[in-house]
Amino acid sequence: MKAIVQMNLVHLRSEWAPNIIREILAGTVVALALIPEAIAFSIIAGVDPKVGLYASFCIAVVTAFAGGRPAMISAATGAMALLMIPLVKDHGVGFLFAATILTGVFQIAAGMLRLGNLMRFVSRSVVTGFVNALAILIFLAQMPELLGQGTTVYIMVAAGLGIIYGLPCLTKAVPSPLVCIVAMTAVSVYLGLGIHKVGDMGALPSDLPWFALPQVPFTLETMKIILPYALTLAMVGLLESLMTAAIIDEMTDTTSNKNRECAGQGVANITSGFLGGMAGCAMIGQSVINVSSGGRGRLSTLWAGAFLLFLIVVLGPYVVQIPMAALVAVMIMVSINTFQWQSMRTLLTHPKRSSFVMLGTVVVVVLTHDLAKGVIFGVILSGLFFAHKVTQFFKVSSSRDETRAVRTYQVTGQIFFATAEAFHSAFDFREEDLKGVVIDLHASHFWDITSINALDRVVLKFRHHDIPVEIIGMNEASATMVERLGTHDKPGAVLAGPGTRCLIPRFDAAIFSMEWNESLWPDVARERPHDRGRAFLRFKTPARDARGHAQGEGFGVR
Repeated sequence: MKAIVQMNLVHLRSEWAPNIIREILAGTVVALALIPEAIAFSIIAGVDPKVGLYASFCIAVVTAFAGGRPAMISAATGAMALLMIPLVKDHGVGFLFAATILTGVFQIAAGMLRLGNLMRFVSRSVVTGFVNALAILIFLAQMPELLGQGTTVYIMVAAGLGIIYGLPCLTKAVPSPLVCIVAMTAVSVYLGLGIHKVGDMGALPSDLPWFALPQVPFTLETMKIILPYALTLAMVGLLESLMTAAIIDEMTDTTSNKNRECAGQGVANITSGFLGGMAGCAMIGQSVINVSSGGRGRLSTLWAGAFLLFLIVVLGPYVVQIPMAALVAVMIMVSINTFQWQSMRTLLTHPKRSSFVMLGTVVVVVLTHDLAKGVIFGVILSGLFFAHKVTQFFKVSSSRDETRAVRTYQVTGQIFFATAEAFHSAFDFREEDLKGVVIDLHASHFWDITSINALDRVVLKFRHHDIPVEIIGMNEASATMVERLGTHDKPGAVLAGPGTRCLIPRFDAAIFSMEWNESLWPDVARERPHDRGRAFLRFKTPARDARGHAQGEGFGVR
């Protein structure tokens, strides 16, 4: 029992605070960097700055406990703020709080449905493109605070970058971004530099957030208004959070619980909505700051949220003196560290399709400033390239047994919507003097309804030409799909087509058994009354077999 308790304590410490000092210092840097961003995102959404600040506090603290990725920072974000603009403009901030709560409900449902597992369908190329695009957007976002601001700002930013990259050569006891912020603030205040400060972004709140229900009518009309916004916010929030979790997984060489992260984001957004905050999600920039500053556990995330509230409520008069140039230097460091520079070196050595997916994701994100659109584009493009590559390994070969006049078709590869037509076109339905066809599926697999439909067309078309078909080698999974979705072995199967009517009553399914049963072939008697242009086949089948297949009566073709 004592050993179990010790193991739990070790696990708890590794998850929460591998190094308490480093966790607190990293969280402090994140909290300072969160303030101007939260204010800016509030302005984008058209709400009071305290809405973004309260949201950042709530979401960071709640995800520290409920999230599935330690050391990842979640707060108010620009991508989510952009989606809120029409809602706030047309209906007011009360509807924003209601939509935030509903967003959390959808995200909890996504976690319960284990939708976080869908991240495995996002290729490495898409993740790299996402990271590079985000690094570019972070860098571009600093330009308004840098370009045209005067020589003093340039010197301050350069000095800040010098501290950030130079201090680790002397000591790593204190995160260099924190030293940069403190030193640049001291210089700015001491010299009285008239440069842009955090206080110029907007007023900081002086009171604590408090619980309140959204001031909206609880009616079906309200639900119709907030539902589309909540669905979009939930999707974008989860997409960015799961992508960020994957990036932090790689940076820290650890794993995370994606489904728990989905539910944790939902709980955080519900809390934010009830405490007067906007919806948020994971922040790649702040997460990189946290990890780069030494944060590895949940304590850094918890401290970032709690210290943020302390800064804006208690230390507000001092926080407003922080020069934006210091924060610009920190964010430039984040963009440099985030960008996957090795992806440029491997651009020509990696497969062209992978490089194209990566570049396409970057271009879409940068042009639209929408991370979700870029990722969706990349995933779709990866899927199309993969489907095309699979089709290149599909082939159908055939050989003819002249003694029996039977042709055997060997099918190799995956049969799905992209290869179904090639599968159907590989068969010769008008071969002369053919008495039977064998379709060998030992080296193939059926994946979808399109492939099953192609098999039905092949079998029924051969029957239309009075050529019996034997299917062998089908694996169990494919056989299950064919039995459930196929029609060629069902009563009343028809060959669709203009001017064609084909009726097949029930007959012994042994003709379509997995193994060749040559004894069935002599039992087939053909009768062709040419004067009426109609062909009849009559099967002399055995009595009902052990599987329950009924005796057949024959079929006619017109």
